[in-house]
Amino acid sequence: MRPRAEMLKRFEVGKVARATVERTQEIPGRLEVDEKRITRIGASVTGRVVEISADVGARVRAGEMLARISSTELTQAQLNYLRANAAYSLSERALDRAQQLFKADVISAAELQRRESEQSIARAELRAAADQLSLIGFDHSMQKRLRESGQLDPTVGIVATRGGVIVERKVSQGQVAQPGDALFTVADLNTVWAVGSLPEQAAGSVRLGQVVDVQVPALGEKRFRGRIVFVSDTIQPDTRTITVRTEVDNSSRELKPQMLATMRLFGETEQRLAIPDSAVVRDGDRDYVFLQRQEGEFKLIPVEVAASINGQRPVLRGLTEGQPIVMRGAFHLNNERKRAELE
Repeated sequence: MRPRAEMLKRFEVGKVARATVERTQEIPGRLEVDEKRITRIGASVTGRVVEISADVGARVRAGEMLARISSTELTQAQLNYLRANAAYSLSERALDRAQQLFKADVISAAELQRRESEQSIARAELRAAADQLSLIGFDHSMQKRLRESGQLDPTVGIVATRGGVIVERKVSQGQVAQPGDALFTVADLNTVWAVGSLPEQAAGSVRLGQVVDVQVPALGEKRFRGRIVFVSDTIQPDTRTITVRTEVDNSSRELKPQMLATMRLFGETEQRLAIPDSAVVRDGDRDYVFLQRQEGEFKLIPVEVAASINGQRPVLRGLTEGQPIVMRGAFHLNNERKRAELE
């Protein structure tokens, strides 16, 4: 084809040449929750769930209430604490009186030592009772209110120990919860994993810290950069692949666990025939470039090129070094070709 004269200034011709490009390979993957950022939260005491305050998908802050349970163990622990507190107060008063009597030479040193020993034991028992309440979820402020009011509260809250999103809930109203049961799972989704399977033949081409571009079809052409944080030491026997895990920043919260993804692994650099993105036109399901046959005359020819790497498309088939092609403005030239075909 011969474009109109006024079109010639809209594109630029250059020769196909070698360029420094990084070796890349693409593998299918899936987004997953970063296991290092998952917290499983349960009850610290046996009890019946009387209130649920959060559900799957809710964003919670550390210390926020997720549920509340009623427990006889909690009531007994509070009662033990009040008893220990009363015993300690009594032992302190008894020790003060014994010290005064000893100074007045009314009691012996042995009797004073007995009172001191009783006070030490009472202090230790109070600490143990306070520690038990802390394990159950009664912090120092709640213990202070208990001491001052003397009122037993049979319920205690299950609180988030870290901020994040609730990704799983395994509790319902009226359920009896046991210590060790994972009732809520909270995940910090500011970072996610992209996990893929690499053929065993390529196992030697990956390493920790290697740069990876992650593309999610659901999000269009947008790419997210990450680095490999795990390469499996074993082969999956059924698929003959190794697992590769990439850590990806997700502060924008666009990436969702279980989304399908394509992982492009960047390796060592090499010299390869490459052409700029602007030289390639897509027509149907094939890629083409405009080859200059002579001054002002061009031919559309099919080519096979790899995915774009920093604005360059490595040539796989269809071009040789030194061939003149339209490097910039191929899109406009293709529109001119289509216009001419309609005339």
